[in-house]
Amino acid sequence: AGLASAIRMATKGFQVEVYEANSYPGGKLSEIRMEGYRFDAGPSLFTMPMYIEELYRLAGKPIEDYFAYQRLETVCHYFWEDGTFLKAFSDVDAFCKEIESKLGIDSQAVLNLLEDSRFKYDACGKIFLEKSLHRLSTWTNKEVAKAVLKIPRLDIFSSMNDVNEKRLKHPKLVQLFNRFATYNGSNPYKVPGLLNIIPHFEHHIGAFFPKGGMHAITQGLYRLAVDLGVQFHFKQAVQKIELEGKTATGIHTDKGYHPFDLLISNMDIWFTYRKLLPDIPHPEKRLRLEKSTSALIFYWGIKKSFPQLDLHNIFFSEDYKQEFAELDSGRVYDDPTVYINITKKHEPTDAPEGCENWFTMINVPYDSGQDWDALIQTARKNILSKLKRQLQVDIEPLIECQAILDPRSIQRKTSSHLGALYGTSSNNRFAAFLRHPNFSQRLKNLYFCGGSVHPGGGIPLCLLSAKITDELVTNNLTQNV
Repeated sequence: AGLASAIRMATKGFQVEVYEANSYPGGKLSEIRMEGYRFDAGPSLFTMPMYIEELYRLAGKPIEDYFAYQRLETVCHYFWEDGTFLKAFSDVDAFCKEIESKLGIDSQAVLNLLEDSRFKYDACGKIFLEKSLHRLSTWTNKEVAKAVLKIPRLDIFSSMNDVNEKRLKHPKLVQLFNRFATYNGSNPYKVPGLLNIIPHFEHHIGAFFPKGGMHAITQGLYRLAVDLGVQFHFKQAVQKIELEGKTATGIHTDKGYHPFDLLISNMDIWFTYRKLLPDIPHPEKRLRLEKSTSALIFYWGIKKSFPQLDLHNIFFSEDYKQEFAELDSGRVYDDPTVYINITKKHEPTDAPEGCENWFTMINVPYDSGQDWDALIQTARKNILSKLKRQLQVDIEPLIECQAILDPRSIQRKTSSHLGALYGTSSNNRFAAFLRHPNFSQRLKNLYFCGGSVHPGGGIPLCLLSAKITDELVTNNLTQNV
């Protein structure tokens, strides 16, 4: 979001400077290298590439000079404890044939659900995701009026699980489509059915893989920003936002005061207020909203190749509802759903010959003071036991190297409050309206982007937060001329 905002402002003719606490750009979208293995450290799924393409188009630069990607033929491999294996092809017809073959059911219900997902996106996706929900102008146009008429079909008052159970019937398919709630750190048994909009992104628009891995997104955007004249100041954490009355006028770092005409904070909104704006009233209700889930990630260098695995792999828990109940209670489930990302499947240099780089992740609660050292050891044991059962191979002796990311280190490295990956959760049906807006309602010249503000977390939504902020800045400048 910060990179996208910098690029957008630079294309408008602003002189842009970025202050970054870390020694590298990109926030969560970074990488880890160790002992001949390379891992994408954060987000591992690439969807909605048009939001990346738009930045290069705005800059007047050919994207192929910076960034390349390919559409995946297979989105994900799904595994269940009873030995069921399902390959989610990107082609919808092929995916449906796989469902009929492996689950022995008519796939028409899946086609209907995916068409409903498309309908939801066409009806309200651009309003909720690409516009500020906190400006009157958003709600006074014909598109919104049309969307209001479609509310009965948007499943706002039913949970995602209720919708999926009603339409899909088969428990494995329900579980498969319930998992899309985790894309923004929410609970499918609580989140409104409107979030069934998410499968449209993956199964109609597609899932993609960048050449060089997900970190290539960061590298390409960073190079683009530099080429546009953006100045980066690494290892310079912002300590405070300077105010003159009700106007933001600059920032303080350990190297002094830096005046600016306009400020955009990409920092988690909680820390933006608590650390950078200590002297003004804080939006306490918004800052106390329920946090999203976090993640526990093991980066494992595996000295073996597994042909039955693909780039994206899911090993489901036996009791999905109980897993989310445990997460809601601040606990880590003993039989967690395990996600494994292996970029070696598309990037041969990401691991030595005959080896694979496993990004092994489970959903965990945000940090509320749990004994994470103990939880990590237990979770590691449970994950290895689960993978041994399902792959029929003892994984632990194959681990050559290991790094770990948990809620504590997520907060430390990215200032994500309590390690929550997506800021606030979307479990409340009004969550979209409760998220912090992309502008300050108290201060002039201060804007916000990133996963903790509207429209939410994940790469596409972070890019859209930058787009919304861009439009707000442009409109305000136009009104002040």
